[in-house]
Amino acid sequence: MKRTAIYAGSFDPITNGHLDIIERAANMFDSLTVGIAVNSSKTPLFTLDERKRIISKVTEHIPNIEIDVFDGLLAEYVNKHGFEAVVRGLRATTDFEYEIQMAQMNARLYTGGTETVFLMTDPRYSFISSSLIKEVVSYGGDVDGLLPDYANEMIKTKVDNQ
Repeated sequence: MKRTAIYAGSFDPITNGHLDIIERAANMFDSLTVGIAVNSSKTPLFTLDERKRIISKVTEHIPNIEIDVFDGLLAEYVNKHGFEAVVRGLRATTDFEYEIQMAQMNARLYTGGTETVFLMTDPRYSFISSSLIKEVVSYGGDVDGLLPDYANEMIKTKVDNQ
């Protein structure tokens, strides 16, 4: 039986912390879907197509992933596609408090026995968030080494053109 999982987020932009989780989760499962969530409560820097293109480029070395976009509840998407696991990355204990609530709610909504798998991010990336990256870049700060190279190029181009 093929072991399938999804790692979902807005990935606006994808960070080295995200990529760390993607690479490790891809080693744990036969197939990993990177699910780009449409989040209407956030104003994204990158369009969905741009995020999908960036993620495709920075994960091209990983053979067992696919990238998809979804709108609505993650649990509905999981139920529709029958994933065995939802992968969540944890940076700090503050993430855990929020993520445990989400995992418990999602467990009520999953119809196929889907489990939530928590992976601790590499400590080098534990302070990184997409929001922090966008804020630093908007003020001209240096984020080299915090994003995959292609994502770093794209965010600099995007900010320079605004």
